[in-house]
Amino acid sequence: MSPRAFYGPFYLVLAAVVCTAGMWIYASRVQVPQQMADAAAHDRPRGNLSDLYPRWVGARELLLNGRDPYSAEVAREIQTGYYGRPLDPSRVNDPRDQQGFAYPVYVVFCLAPTIRLPFAIVQKGFFWLLLILTSASTVLWLRVLRWSAPLWAQFSLLLLTLGSLGVMQGLKLQQMSLLIAGLLAIAMRLLASNYAVAAGVLLAVATVKPQLVFLLLLWLAIWTLADWRCRCRLAISFLVTMAILLAASEWYLPHWIPRFWQAVREYRSYTGTVSVMEQMIGYPWSWALEVPAFAAVLGACWRERRQAATADSFAFTLSLVLATTILLVPTSSPYNQVLLIPALLLLVKMRRTIWQRGFATRVLYAITAVLIIWPWFSSTVLAALSFVLPQEVVERGWAIPFWTVTQIPLGVAALMLVHYYQRTFTRFKD
Repeated sequence: MSPRAFYGPFYLVLAAVVCTAGMWIYASRVQVPQQMADAAAHDRPRGNLSDLYPRWVGARELLLNGRDPYSAEVAREIQTGYYGRPLDPSRVNDPRDQQGFAYPVYVVFCLAPTIRLPFAIVQKGFFWLLLILTSASTVLWLRVLRWSAPLWAQFSLLLLTLGSLGVMQGLKLQQMSLLIAGLLAIAMRLLASNYAVAAGVLLAVATVKPQLVFLLLLWLAIWTLADWRCRCRLAISFLVTMAILLAASEWYLPHWIPRFWQAVREYRSYTGTVSVMEQMIGYPWSWALEVPAFAAVLGACWRERRQAATADSFAFTLSLVLATTILLVPTSSPYNQVLLIPALLLLVKMRRTIWQRGFATRVLYAITAVLIIWPWFSSTVLAALSFVLPQEVVERGWAIPFWTVTQIPLGVAALMLVHYYQRTFTRFKD
């Protein structure tokens, strides 16, 4: 092996290690201390701050005590654990997020084995589950994308995944978006391996966050109907599992669906969540990009509906759908960007092909790369500065790594769409 062939992979692995360490050091030495100092300065409550806690309390109260998890009484109990005390509307600095139970009732069945355990144990266990699941999902996406990358490259990609801003935040908060992303990776790998029934079951379970799977389910419905005889097992297993989950939910909490939708409306009201596009350019102008993006993705789904689950074009469409989901869902939370993993892996895999598409495509690729790299670079710099500068000085720059977070999904989805339609038009001309 030549020195160049050896040192190239070595430096890439080293860069991945540095970026991952930088992100986590930034979180522990800059971001979290800043949040604690800001909360103390404004008398803002801080409890366990685990996004799993509201779901866990709702599951415990419904299954053990028969209480309505959507009720105001349970919401106050959730606030006591999540923030350390119930929120007080008369305090102007109290958080706006009421932390109500805003999930479908059947999420409680996923948490049922944990409801008799102390939450501190559940919290630690769920963190490690998400860590392992996210690591495994990265490897599974490589298999779905049919990318036989060298081991050093796989290791580097795994490190960068665990050190990305969205995954770091999701792990810190024990966010269920990481669980959903892991279930989707397993389901798609099972589908590509011809285990359609198991894939359908996991897809049904993943609907505990319906906004993250709606577009994917639409694509799979189009794909399934294109060859119903061979692909019906996926739809049947999904529908049967959903029927069981909905029936069991109705048994435990009759007429829960109207309460769920009311909880969702209230959640959007008190959190003020908006889509990525709405956050960037505001309403109603965001529709001018969201509608064409949705139409373009549907067009791609329709064109690729006859492809086998093992085909490269199926994997590309799957990655495109998940990337576009981040643009369209009514929330711009960084941890949801875990769904960008397959698209990002695909863009790295096809970097040479995309680079040869033309000057405009190269510019878009370069801009997207800068947007993606910025959180790693800036967090690493802040982490290093935290050892040499006063704490209060470094904490002033805590938001710098978040500067490009909103733009990343737009860049990735746009690049995927441009590449797809360039390739489609080239085939059409040929």
